[in-house]
Amino acid sequence: MTTAQRGGWTTSAHEPTRLILLRHGQTPASVGRLYSGRGNPSLTELGREQAARAAELLRDTAIDAVLSSPLDRALQTADAVAGERGLAVEVEDDLIETDFGAWEGLSFGEARERDPELHGRWLGDTSVAAPGGESFDEVHVRVAALLDRVTSEYTGRTVLLVSHVTPIKTALRIALDVGPQLLYRLHLDLASISIADFYPDGGASVRQVNRTAGL
Repeated sequence: MTTAQRGGWTTSAHEPTRLILLRHGQTPASVGRLYSGRGNPSLTELGREQAARAAELLRDTAIDAVLSSPLDRALQTADAVAGERGLAVEVEDDLIETDFGAWEGLSFGEARERDPELHGRWLGDTSVAAPGGESFDEVHVRVAALLDRVTSEYTGRTVLLVSHVTPIKTALRIALDVGPQLLYRLHLDLASISIADFYPDGGASVRQVNRTAGL
């Protein structure tokens, strides 16, 4: 057990890897409040404005690398930050959103009407997946593996990860070392910024959650 885990704070002598977790901007699915996982809508005009404002919030922040989900909405958001810095955006498949399977493109009410019993279980059990989709437990496994790779490769540096609601919440859950309730109780706005430091000894410190430019 690390110092961070024992006392809730970190005194590691090693430099952390700082992860800046940026959610993509608005898409048509965001406007319609639809399940949007592996579907690939682009940003709306407002979404592009949100991405630009997130880039402005990060203007004075040194960033060593930019990794993005392969979906267009994340790549477009990543480009807004990386472009003026001369950084290439690297695609990282494990940053992709949850696969909502047959619920993709449906509203909450439509998914509940289609599969009432399953939808009810899904709301409270992270091992349950949408029909043909991916459970939050499966997302947790791939995000944990991603964090291990990134913190190992970029020790002591700052990395921007541009992703989606569930992977970002999962990364924060891992950093905070808390249970799955966080996935259901934490709100993340579009184009919001969260920051967590991950230490080589296994400790972590969440420094910021859901910062936005007021959109």
